[in-house]
Amino acid sequence: FDEGFEGTVALVTGGASGIGRAACRRLAREGARVMVADLDEAGGKAVAEEVGGEFARLDVGDPAAWSDTVSRVTSKHGGLHLAYLNAGVTTLRSEPGDLVAPFDITAVSDAAYRRIMGANVDGVILGMRACAPAIASSGGGAVVATASAAGVIAFPPDPIYTATKHAVVGFVRSMAPWL
Repeated sequence: FDEGFEGTVALVTGGASGIGRAACRRLAREGARVMVADLDEAGGKAVAEEVGGEFARLDVGDPAAWSDTVSRVTSKHGGLHLAYLNAGVTTLRSEPGDLVAPFDITAVSDAAYRRIMGANVDGVILGMRACAPAIASSGGGAVVATASAAGVIAFPPDPIYTATKHAVVGFVRSMAPWL
């Protein structure tokens, strides 16, 4: 990728907003064919249209959805060269300023816990499992995962988010020798 991304096929999770949207724009600008993957259909389709890419509705915590998405990308484009596993959420849906109150672990519902684990941990592990073989079959490439500073430091406002990001860092570091 030293000479840009011309001729590469890239899959970006969480591509409808934030860092994912910025990555989609940059990859497309540098010549990649971009698959924008997200649960946010309206946002994902808008980004895909903007960058001349495609949209895939993807629940990154669903193994079957990963299989279908990667199969769709490789069938249509003949391969996959870059997977940016960027989708992520915080423990509780919040508004700016909400993180000033002490974290109450007893207030975290099972659904909120499963939601963050599904997006932040399962999304990376299942994404790696689905994408790494496709990338290898395409002649090589890269898998990149977003962890944030919370992957290497304590972040008391959201300890569960911090735990998920530590998991991402540990998983990626442990997979690196095998890839």
